[in-house]
Amino acid sequence: MKILIIHGQSHEGSTCMAARELAWKVGGEIKEFFLPRDFNKPCMGCYTCFNTELSKCPHFKELEPIAQAILDADLLIFESPVYVYHATGQMMSLLDHFGTWWMVHRPMPQMSKKQAVAISTAAGGGMKSTVKDMADSLEMWGVNKVYKLGVGVQAVKPDEIPDRILKKIHKKTDSIAEQIKKNEGKQGCNGRGKKWFYLMRLSHKHFPPMEPDFGYWQKQGWHEKGRPWKNA
Repeated sequence: MKILIIHGQSHEGSTCMAARELAWKVGGEIKEFFLPRDFNKPCMGCYTCFNTELSKCPHFKELEPIAQAILDADLLIFESPVYVYHATGQMMSLLDHFGTWWMVHRPMPQMSKKQAVAISTAAGGGMKSTVKDMADSLEMWGVNKVYKLGVGVQAVKPDEIPDRILKKIHKKTDSIAEQIKKNEGKQGCNGRGKKWFYLMRLSHKHFPPMEPDFGYWQKQGWHEKGRPWKNA
């Protein structure tokens, strides 16, 4: 299994530890990117990707290695510590660049063969909202299975985490790793992504075409019987 970990920070703390632990338990070829070290460009809001395609983004030269790694991976692990009750700015900035991949625009059929995990830790709270920040994109990309892991570690560094919480992390990563192995090779789409696909398909039938999204769907055959989770 090809595993991609995207770290929402450049230090190797508790969240990094949990993400790597899960990847090791799943087993396979692991590739990692650290933000902002490996990508530090904020979205400019220029709308170029929506008007044309992602490859025309002013930051695509720096973005392309990560985009290709996402498409190549079988398992995506996105992790971020809690920063003011949300994912890090650098993680959100990366995700901003993939708005055209959402099910309501120009989803990538390859996502239907992938699984993903959104992971967050914090000394206190905010894990739920931080995990949601990342899961929003993973689900709306049409990833087949999206798992969530948030843990309050009551510590600043991994070696300060109490044993009882470490055991909790080990138990949760064991469980998710087993689910990932069980679902390896399966194809489909998570419920949220599928719902928005059908809503947008209905919109395409009743409102004036919005290009280039409409033409992309037409070419894929999604206005007829084709579906992103069956085209890959």
